[in-house]
Amino acid sequence: MLTGKQKRFLRSQAHHLQPIFQIGKGGVNEAMNTQIAEALEKRELIKVSLLQNTDEVADEAALEIAQATNSEVVQVIGRVIVLYKASSKEKYQRLTQQLKLL
Repeated sequence: MLTGKQKRFLRSQAHHLQPIFQIGKGGVNEAMNTQIAEALEKRELIKVSLLQNTDEVADEAALEIAQATNSEVVQVIGRVIVLYKASSKEKYQRLTQQLKLL
């Protein structure tokens, strides 16, 4: 569970990121969850955007992805979701190291 201070830090880091996944007409599926989990392992912090043609609601999609990938929802703004998960590999733990200091 992230503290408020940690979430603020992650939001500031995510501000400059571009969404690397888009949820479209097909909605959230198992293959997408697998790819998101792999991206989280390498990057720790990612953005996911919902396209105009999706029937998904951002908050519900965020919770669904977070549960499927064991990640944390940092923020949902409009149609953009920010997710965080600490990497299990030490070489990818750039953000995790900084979060421990907060």
